[in-house]
Amino acid sequence: MDIVAARRLVLIGLGSLVVPLDTALNIAFPPITAHFGLALPGIQWLVICYVLTYGSLMLGIGRLGDIFGHALVFRAGLAWSAVALLLCALAPSYEWLLLSRVLQGVGAALVISCGPALATGLFPEALRARVLGIYGLMFAAGSALGPMLGGALVAQWGWPAVFWFRAPIVLLALVLLWDLRAPPRTTPREPFDASGAALLTLTIGSALLAINQLRHLGDGGHWAPLLAMLALAAGWGFLQRSRRAAHPVIALAVFRLPGFARLNAANALVNLAGFAVLLFVPYYLARVAGWPTALAGLVLAASPAGTMLAAVAGGWLLGRVPAARMVGAGVALTGGGLGLMGFWAEATPFLVLLAALLLHGVGLGLLQVSYTDTVTATLPKQDRGVAGSLAMMTRTLGIVAAASLLTLLFGALEEAALNGGTAGDEAFLRAFRGSLLLAAALCGAVLIWLLRGRR
Repeated sequence: MDIVAARRLVLIGLGSLVVPLDTALNIAFPPITAHFGLALPGIQWLVICYVLTYGSLMLGIGRLGDIFGHALVFRAGLAWSAVALLLCALAPSYEWLLLSRVLQGVGAALVISCGPALATGLFPEALRARVLGIYGLMFAAGSALGPMLGGALVAQWGWPAVFWFRAPIVLLALVLLWDLRAPPRTTPREPFDASGAALLTLTIGSALLAINQLRHLGDGGHWAPLLAMLALAAGWGFLQRSRRAAHPVIALAVFRLPGFARLNAANALVNLAGFAVLLFVPYYLARVAGWPTALAGLVLAASPAGTMLAAVAGGWLLGRVPAARMVGAGVALTGGGLGLMGFWAEATPFLVLLAALLLHGVGLGLLQVSYTDTVTATLPKQDRGVAGSLAMMTRTLGIVAAASLLTLLFGALEEAALNGGTAGDEAFLRAFRGSLLLAAALCGAVLIWLLRGRR
């Protein structure tokens, strides 16, 4: 690899860390709920406000990067993220914190919609899979470091530290990348389909909020059906707009290619199941295992550490093993790790905890690298911003849906156990096991679906 290009790849990875380092927040969930006097389900809005924002905006911003330059959009995202993180750390109320998380989501969308495109644009096309593997390694490294740093920072300075410690990192990347330029365009600059991007954002945002509001249907809540109708209307408008536009946000014809739509749906569903780890394991380590925050952060980092290992191995294997097989292996390993967690108890040995988390992380890593390479290879080279955004967006859709659906499932299981006379901690453990086993079953169903589609 060219030394200058390799240096810039590392700096792009450093700037992109602002997004995966958000896993530091998960280890701070217990102190945040205690500080603001929240019930466990209320913490989901910290995830939803952030991830829903960048998930809704990524495809549109990816197209902006394709048109106006990925480097410009990437640097704007770094500057925006630094300000938003400081606002989160200074939040005097939970409402202020949620608003700041929305702003943080905008910055994240600007960064990760163009990060993969910038990384692959530095090197020849023959090295694409390896570059994506290295970028995935750096992204996973952030996810691994997040819980470890978060546990130590929270223990020393409290929950605001999981936000402010990232501001110097992104500012450093911004300074070192001041001269970063995107490769010169080989085609004329097309117009940006602002109407299509707005309709797509409205479709994704309202659909995910509708999922979140399903919990209130039994209480006479009406927001879920109203938001679902809004999502359908906006989605129909987006489809009509995309068919008429000369340069739509994304060419819909690509989803008619054999297996492409199924692959994207599978990635969303497996990430939905996989997010159960970051959502519930911190509470298991605190309530059931009784470990201090710093130690819990180290253990929770085992999953993204597995993702790091798989990202490097996957980038190397992609030239030797068909991507479809690697996708299947990733789904199977993710489900296996979740299944093992479904049998955790109060006295589960440390090595068993570690093995389950590593297995889960390796599975997600293999899936993400092989899936991202497939999406990048399928879309035209001039649409790399959209390709990288699509790969990130399906993962994000799964995470946001998980924050709503899995907390709804967990709450129902815990309430059923409490109503049956089970004590508080035991009721929590039953809900934890049930949620993880059902997440593993979802991975199994996705694997069968993919295998049937391949035949």
